[in-house]
Amino acid sequence: MSEAPVSQQSPNIADPYTLDISELDVSNPDLFEHSLWPAYFKRLREEAPVHYNAGSPFGPFWSVTRFDDIIQIDKRHEDFSSEPTILLGDQPEDFRFVNFIQSDPPVHDEQRKVVQPVVEPRNLANLEGIIRRRAAKILDELPRGETFDWVDTVSIELTTQMLATLFDFPFEDRRKLTYWSDTAIATPEMTGSNTITEEKRREVMLECYDYFCRLWNQRKANDTGGFDLLSMLARDPATSNMPDKQMEFLGTLLLLIIGGNDTTRNSISGGVVALNKFPDEYEKLRRQPELIRNMVSEIIRWQTPLTHMRRTANRDVEFGGQQIKKGDKVVMWYVSGNRDDTVIEAPDRLLIDRKNARHHVSFGFGIHRCMGNRLAEMQLRVVWEEIHKRFDFVELVGEPVRVRSNFINGYTHLPVRVHAKA
Repeated sequence: MSEAPVSQQSPNIADPYTLDISELDVSNPDLFEHSLWPAYFKRLREEAPVHYNAGSPFGPFWSVTRFDDIIQIDKRHEDFSSEPTILLGDQPEDFRFVNFIQSDPPVHDEQRKVVQPVVEPRNLANLEGIIRRRAAKILDELPRGETFDWVDTVSIELTTQMLATLFDFPFEDRRKLTYWSDTAIATPEMTGSNTITEEKRREVMLECYDYFCRLWNQRKANDTGGFDLLSMLARDPATSNMPDKQMEFLGTLLLLIIGGNDTTRNSISGGVVALNKFPDEYEKLRRQPELIRNMVSEIIRWQTPLTHMRRTANRDVEFGGQQIKKGDKVVMWYVSGNRDDTVIEAPDRLLIDRKNARHHVSFGFGIHRCMGNRLAEMQLRVVWEEIHKRFDFVELVGEPVRVRSNFINGYTHLPVRVHAKA
């Protein structure tokens, strides 16, 4: 089956099987904005699973597209470094974010362990009640009998409220977190987005820095032992002077904001798209709501909210029969690994009762495996449990509008109507 229709006018994208294999450019953001990427990656998996693109707008890079190869690259951080960035596009040298996902050990390990406690099981158990109450309130207030935008009303609102809790951020300003997250990587040079210019991006990022510096100083002056991310960073000796390093402070904040925003937000939206695309699975969900926990993992695989992660070769290395040179960009296309039919049966389908549904690459592997994966799964489980209590059908009544980006696989608008249970 084809992907869900999109409302944007599709660009003139060639059938990948009509091109020479060397001409395939999977960095083109048009492929993701218009959901035209599956056939491109299918051909690469079949014919060139470790593929060199010499002339993309983002510079030359290797694409790794098969499930097992992606895992091997992700695990080999000694050979394939996360520095200087995990984006395919390079950040400007004079305004480059620094954070632990874009660092190797020991810096990575030291900084990650400071904030890890916020997603440990005990804290997740405490957060679940908060998430459930907020999800219930959002869903109870949805308009009945009229069309509304699911992305803004549900997906963004729920994840932004959760982010505000994790940072103990002023609740009335919580939408700033979404704005900063969307702006951080939204330039043509970094991800192919056309949302913002580099000059404007810097201006917005400095606003983010100034705002968090004020909060930081308040926490330092009045440390009440808070268990929020900002208090943890301010309290720990390894990170207590982080605001003095502007790009490291900004980078760390944005890593935590984007990590807490995009996976959950776009999976909440993607679940609605997927269940409308596969109505038999929606009917299965109505009959067997106990499948929700398994369905959450399947939605995260099917949606794959972050399309890729980049590494940079630390040395000359042979991989997949190819000679990768020191300094080469190596891009793990998670969105392709999750559609690898040599590992995942019928990967283009959503199967909410899929066996071993958590066996996917959406969260990465190795030392950089997503820190907040359990939090994301819990939020999605809770929201679908609350949806099931109230609605027989969240109906997609128009064409989704997708994000223009080769990094974020998500939605900007999703017109829906909700149908209450009889």
